Amino acid sequence: MNHMRFILFAVLFGVNSISFAQEKTVPVPKEVAQRTFKYGKITPEEFETKISGADSAASAVVLFDVGKAIFELAGRKASFVYVLERHIRYKIINKAGYDFANLEIPLFNINDDESYLDDMEGATYNMENGKVVISKISKSSKFTERRDKNFTIKKFALPNVKEGSIIEFKYKIKSDFLGTLNWHFQKNIPTLYSEYDVSIPQFLKYNMSQTGLIKVASKRELGQQNMVSYYGAATAQIARTQFRIENVPALKVEKYVPTMDEYISKVEFELTSIRMPGQSFMDYIPTWPKVIAKLRGYNNFGGFLAPNDFVKTTVAKIVKQDTKPDSVPFLIFDYVKNNIKWNNQTGIYGSSTSAQQVFEKKTGNAADINLSMLALFKEARVEACPIILSTRENGKHPKYPVLTKFDNVIIDVKIGERHIFFDATNKNHTPDIIAFENLNHEGYRVDFGTNTGSWVNTDEFKISKKNVNGYLTLSKENKLTGKLQTFTTDYIALERRNKQLNSLNEVEYLKSFKADKPGLGISEYKTENIDNPNEPFGESMDVVIEDNVEEAGNLVYFTPLLFERTKENPFKIEDRQYPVDFGHPSEEVYRLTIEIPKEYSFDKLPQNEKISLLEDAAAFSFTVNQEENKISIVSKISFRKSVYSVQEYHDLKELFTNIVRKQAEQIVVKKS
Repeated sequence: MNHMRFILFAVLFGVNSISFAQEKTVPVPKEVAQRTFKYGKITPEEFETKISGADSAASAVVLFDVGKAIFELAGRKASFVYVLERHIRYKIINKAGYDFANLEIPLFNINDDESYLDDMEGATYNMENGKVVISKISKSSKFTERRDKNFTIKKFALPNVKEGSIIEFKYKIKSDFLGTLNWHFQKNIPTLYSEYDVSIPQFLKYNMSQTGLIKVASKRELGQQNMVSYYGAATAQIARTQFRIENVPALKVEKYVPTMDEYISKVEFELTSIRMPGQSFMDYIPTWPKVIAKLRGYNNFGGFLAPNDFVKTTVAKIVKQDTKPDSVPFLIFDYVKNNIKWNNQTGIYGSSTSAQQVFEKKTGNAADINLSMLALFKEARVEACPIILSTRENGKHPKYPVLTKFDNVIIDVKIGERHIFFDATNKNHTPDIIAFENLNHEGYRVDFGTNTGSWVNTDEFKISKKNVNGYLTLSKENKLTGKLQTFTTDYIALERRNKQLNSLNEVEYLKSFKADKPGLGISEYKTENIDNPNEPFGESMDVVIEDNVEEAGNLVYFTPLLFERTKENPFKIEDRQYPVDFGHPSEEVYRLTIEIPKEYSFDKLPQNEKISLLEDAAAFSFTVNQEENKISIVSKISFRKSVYSVQEYHDLKELFTNIVRKQAEQIVVKKS
């Protein structure tokens, strides 16, 4: 039997063997020549490496990062093993780069499939008295952390790391998991050279995709690979793809980008099929019907919808006599969000397999909570479907049928002609207010009834508002006293309610509120609708504000918006490569009335100003009206879109420049 298996391998692997022949692909530039690096071979010139230009403040630099991926025949298995050899070398520039001397390698093991570290070497190199001093990694600096029965992390810490050190790692991983072969060419520090060489046997088929703003050139060759298994040696036809790039800048983190992973330059290979010799064809090409069928079959997704007495009894308890279609969904939503606590974990699969288990534990991840709610909706004959989505931190879904790119779930309910989104992970959520992390523009609606699905827009178009009303009086002791009222709606209200909810008590909340507002004293603090998220959230307080008024001779100066003004432009770079994503439209309005002593007079007031950009998609206005010893100030900032394109960046930056300038203008009061 073993002999016959070897013959089969030898015959199949020997078919169509050819010499290496380069195919037409994106050519690698001649100046990016392939390089060879020897472990432990450090040159004095590497210690002199310096970074200039935009990355001059980098804490470290990748001198090179070279990876080689091949496939070997498994021992007694008639299958392949994925083998990755990686060799990476850094220069540490300052103390902030010391973390690069700590290496973590994740390893997975599920059932009979495993991944393991086959070899690892590491060392630190320092130049002392003109000689290279080597500090090798010790056994005491190697650790293993077991996260769970399937997930282990190998940790390594290099010794004697200093500013100017060169550090190096070389390791090999072997894995039965053939799903994806990923390589990142870009990091949060600059990379001088990166290379990835991957050779795939003819029996494995992958889809390759390159993403990122920096494109990496490649070349592809066809050739042969000698393989050795338990049954003997054989030759397989392979496709070898080689990627090389030089001088990759650090990935710069910018504000209002949900995740930088979308823009990092990388290559991914996704397995689509396996045709092993002597085995049946295994098709991994995904389709949406396959995706839906998988979700239906998973106990921790579709299993929630299995009929059971607990769900029936719970719905009867919630609904009671109120069976109106317009109210039943909201009764169920309120019940779920107030009886199950979110454990701060996202996911499209539940940690449980039924609503009964979740309600008994009274806690769960996002899928546990929302799929339990879906089960109650179904029992109550509410027209509802799950929407699987990718959160902001997870990045945009590529929109091809692959479940692993989703990481959360909400529920879509149809009431009349309206589709309303429900997310019960927070008791401060309301219908159509889902977690901010879920505002990532699109989700996939799964209809188990028709076994179909469709992409739906999950953007929030309603403007979240913050209105601050204040009446302040300036005393002769240069104190401002009076009352402030704040009313917020939708996502801004959700954020403020959540801060209160997460505080130990009101005292702790106010302490946090005042932390960045020096000189502010608060009394008579009151809230309105704190437990009714369907209504605007109101806060009122009596205030005494000190140390915010300056005096010079007979003149008094102060900035009227005080703590509410925008002090800094969040957009500093000249050109931006990523869209600005606020998550939702917003509007902030400050209305302040300031009264000065009758013996005083206004010497200088800011001029009225209005700026509208991008066809009113973003606007700012500032108006001042004087009436005897009182002035009324209205400052209004509006962002009527959640996302602004790269082309709109300069206008947005200019708008913030004007907001900062205008709100910083002072009122000058003259003493009589």
